Amino acid sequence: MESHRLYEGRVVSLRVDRVRLPDGRSTVREVVEHAPVVAIVALDGQGNVLLVRQYRLPVQQSLLEIPAGGVDPGESAEEAAQRELQEETGQRAGHLERLCSFFASPGYCNEYMDLYLATALEPSALAADADESIEVVCLSLSKALRLIERGEIRDAKTIIGLCVTARYQKL
Repeated sequence: MESHRLYEGRVVSLRVDRVRLPDGRSTVREVVEHAPVVAIVALDGQGNVLLVRQYRLPVQQSLLEIPAGGVDPGESAEEAAQRELQEETGQRAGHLERLCSFFASPGYCNEYMDLYLATALEPSALAADADESIEVVCLSLSKALRLIERGEIRDAKTIIGLCVTARYQKL
């Protein structure tokens, strides 16, 4: 295999690999490299889920999502989940449980996400990232699931997170 790095950025890097397929043919693959990510389904004491609405430039629209963000160097996934929850919703989880992990889009990207369920929420704000403008939206889990069915929630990590949580909660 031959690999060439084309771009190294703050969030992603891009490389082009020449690889040999199992049948012996040679081909080129473009790979987006991304640091590990955490995503958090935050449920309050009344069974409501805390979502965030933010503008996403690549799709040129505001999306309703579960809180999420990168794992900083030297930080555990659990620490990152607590930090992101505090930065994006102003809440801290008294209980944090990993639900599952998955590749976001393995056809071209190595981004790997750990999904957490956050409960026993307590107010505890951290300053948001300077480049983010976030609105917190509180909905019942059942209403959030209906928004998925109606196509109003279109973010993959959010759909996975809410559906896994609903199954976990036996809804």
